[in-house]
Amino acid sequence: MKILVTGGGGFLGQALCRGLVERGHDVTSFNRGRYPALDAIGVRQVAGDLADREAVMAAFAGGFDAVFHNAAKAGAWGSYDSYHQANVVGTQNVLDACRVHGIGRLVYTSTPSVTHRATHPVEGGTAETVPYGENFQAPYATTKAIAEKAVLAANDANLATVALRPRLIWGPGDNQILPRLVERAKAGRLRIVGSGDNRVDTTYIDNAAQAHFDAFEHLHPGATCAGKAYFISNGEPWPMREVLNGLLRAAGAPEVHRHLPFRVAYAVGVVCEGVWSILPLKGEPPMTRFLAEQLSTSHWYSMAPATRDFGYVPKVTMAEGLERLRASIAG
Repeated sequence: MKILVTGGGGFLGQALCRGLVERGHDVTSFNRGRYPALDAIGVRQVAGDLADREAVMAAFAGGFDAVFHNAAKAGAWGSYDSYHQANVVGTQNVLDACRVHGIGRLVYTSTPSVTHRATHPVEGGTAETVPYGENFQAPYATTKAIAEKAVLAANDANLATVALRPRLIWGPGDNQILPRLVERAKAGRLRIVGSGDNRVDTTYIDNAAQAHFDAFEHLHPGATCAGKAYFISNGEPWPMREVLNGLLRAAGAPEVHRHLPFRVAYAVGVVCEGVWSILPLKGEPPMTRFLAEQLSTSHWYSMAPATRDFGYVPKVTMAEGLERLRASIAG
């Protein structure tokens, strides 16, 4: 098939492109930049911004059979408008382009953050039992929730849609989460928020990509998974401190054992948000209210709906994934 991937140059995006090429598909990526890694595997690249309606319309005009809408503005800080343009306006442009050009299948990469509710734990939850969050304190979660609802509402007899919510993707090639953890650990600035006993799900990169392929292969108008959202993870919730230290050990970085009480972390987040809002400081603040809540609260999910509706079963365990990560870093 001819398949278009938005954000194919990113961590998950490259895994999606590689897997689709390996499966014999003709793949095009819609990116803001150019990525030699995609050139190397024969992926055609089209440059453009999701918020640019004309650019999206033009890029989607290539006779595609399906779209993997993976691109988004992520992160813990930034103006609401910047997130809205990328995640809400961009997703609406994608949906409109699918309609105009008769593209019949759309796999959307969402996030569990759309269900975030302060310090309310989620333990074994599914999309059927865990409602959307309220009073988000991060524009990322707010705009991704709006976008996911639009994607699911667009599902009909002509366009089959499904939304996947992979939790904390990691593995070889990660250029976001792991480098930040390692940098802070080496500088002695990393802390465990709360006790670290809170259990959390994470997703090894190959499993995250596999879930997208499984959903795609089952997706068609009227399919069981059409118009629905699914949490995706390794299905192995670990205590937060074990997740952090497992990743740090694999990267050859010092482990973290110092703790920061949640109330202190939350207060620091309030101060940081205020300072970063007033002063022209670069980068993201080291702590935000949303991040303090995420780091100290249990969040793990049931894979049963994804297994039932499109056969997703994680193939790479946490232990195997950490060994692969260690080997990739060790060279």
